[in-house]
Amino acid sequence: MKTISMCLMMCLATSVVRADWLQFRGPNATAVSTEAKAPGDDLKVAWTADLPGRGLSAPIVVGDRIFVTCSSGPGQETLHVFCFNAADGTKRWERAMRSTGRTMTHNKTCVAANTPCSDGDRVFALFSSNDLFAFDLDGNLLWLRGLTFDYANASNSLGMSQSPVVLDGTLVVQSENDSESFAAGLDVATGRNKWKLERPKAANWSSATVWKNTVALQSSKGILAVDPTTGKTVWDYSDGASTIPSSVGSGETLYAVSHGITALAPEKGSVTQLWRNEKLNPGTASPLVLGDSIYVVNGAGVLIKASVKNGDEAWKLRMKGPFSGSPVAAGKRIYTVNERGIFQVIDPEAPEGKVVKEIELKETVLTTPAVSGGAIYVRSDAKLWKLQ
Repeated sequence: MKTISMCLMMCLATSVVRADWLQFRGPNATAVSTEAKAPGDDLKVAWTADLPGRGLSAPIVVGDRIFVTCSSGPGQETLHVFCFNAADGTKRWERAMRSTGRTMTHNKTCVAANTPCSDGDRVFALFSSNDLFAFDLDGNLLWLRGLTFDYANASNSLGMSQSPVVLDGTLVVQSENDSESFAAGLDVATGRNKWKLERPKAANWSSATVWKNTVALQSSKGILAVDPTTGKTVWDYSDGASTIPSSVGSGETLYAVSHGITALAPEKGSVTQLWRNEKLNPGTASPLVLGDSIYVVNGAGVLIKASVKNGDEAWKLRMKGPFSGSPVAAGKRIYTVNERGIFQVIDPEAPEGKVVKEIELKETVLTTPAVSGGAIYVRSDAKLWKLQ
């Protein structure tokens, strides 16, 4: 009995410590871990797992499983979904599919650019080719859609990378481009459309933000918040926004990547602008909010700390760049990895900010880390790493 009780206590302790990282930028697309225990400053490589093809998609974490996608083949026509064990990096399963849509992309990106997402029971993998797959956690195919068959002109010659999100039984996917641009809410069980919206006809690589029970769709025109179940407009901000870095919500405020950073307070269908700082101008990386500060990585690889109350700048910290992926945070630390594979741990509470640790992965990394179970997961084209 004593042994059984101890095992139950250990299982409960593990469930308390671990928090799933279910989508691009984790919980509510904030890039901030909700776990009580953060990774320590003595991080090192715990394990690596080989990948057979390219990928800009970030890993996601569901329980003790890590999911990641990649694309391989001469034309990136083979689409892969992997599931690895978090403990030791061994492969649980792999699924390989053939693309049905266009696989053309810019040389820097690839077909596996969209980060998958999960509702805790299913994993949804969307690729730049507009191929969409739903699996259960054991790798059984639940349904699939070749969205190019339904919307033949939905494509972008540079490649697409908008990551899906799932909320209230609805999977929200975007295929925003210069031609047949749309966003749709799909039933998680069947993949059928619940709703579909025409979107601005312009290339767009930003991803949706889940905030205050809405899905905020960002484009060059602005930000449209919709009810995930019906697709109906909740509020509309129409003063323009970035088409690469995504906005972030915290508390009652959405920090829009618009004219630098613009703090918005939507209420009852209207939107109030609280402040704007055009000098807080993200490059490729999306901003994050940690405590009472917002952090932005600009195009020169400088991390800028500013107040969430008024946008006033606190300090600037030059890091080793350049950066394509976005920073993430846990506890009192910010984690980011540059394109050359230098993983950097930042102490944002230092008077001028401070890089307290570096790990050279010696691979090109163009994506955003994931945090779960006191560990950080990073992927390149060739490998998936666990740092702990």
